[in-house]
Amino acid sequence: MNRMDSKVALVTGAGGGIGLATVRLLLEAGAQVLATDKDPNAESVLHAAVGATTALDFLAHDVTSESEWRAAVARCRDRFGRLDVLVNNAGIAIRERLDEMDLATWRRVMDVNLDGVFLGVQAAVATMRLNGNAGGSIVNVSSIMGLVGGAGPAYNASKGGVRLLTKSVAAWCAREGIPIRVNSVHPGYIRTNLIEQAFAQVDPEKDGYTPDEIRETIRALHPMGRFGEPEEVARAIVFLASEDASFMTGSELVVDGGYTAV
Repeated sequence: MNRMDSKVALVTGAGGGIGLATVRLLLEAGAQVLATDKDPNAESVLHAAVGATTALDFLAHDVTSESEWRAAVARCRDRFGRLDVLVNNAGIAIRERLDEMDLATWRRVMDVNLDGVFLGVQAAVATMRLNGNAGGSIVNVSSIMGLVGGAGPAYNASKGGVRLLTKSVAAWCAREGIPIRVNSVHPGYIRTNLIEQAFAQVDPEKDGYTPDEIRETIRALHPMGRFGEPEEVARAIVFLASEDASFMTGSELVVDGGYTAV
């Protein structure tokens, strides 16, 4: 079902996990996609996953750079003529303990996870306003850790910031009569490299448990009894990006196997 026909989307952090799955589903739904990632090697990963298609373009892109955001939206317009959808997916997770974390670590997490989303939203709104009444849709990938505590203080704060930034911009656009919808997605524990890297950082001597033990403990906290798959989050993102969600803005869509329900 090509519900994204004629739409142009920009997806950050597209080299793996949720970002890669989102690119694939957007293409399947009929969209043209500019996929970006800080790692230039992500281009080969993307083409291996989705095959050769003129509907896909790639740009190496640091989301913390204002000038690179300008270049990314300009690339969309130059290549595909417009921008209709932004998926702010890029993010990092650094192992944090409040009693050990330094200010540089705090600022690094905020720089990518929150400032990068702000810069993307600002650039996308300016570009999507050129679409006139057609407007656009912005989907910010937050986390269940933007709703509850449980990660490190910087990660929780950054993802909680994404949640409220989303609501603020959604309300502003609506009140200004700008037809751009802005929503957030809050994944639970999803089987991605980011999660596996976080488990790998567990120190049995300091933490008192092994990576396998914490993995099983967290799995058991999901009433559905498993971790999620990237495609399960990507389907939610494509829904919010599409006209199927035409009366949704400022919403938070939780995709977590029931983790926050109990």
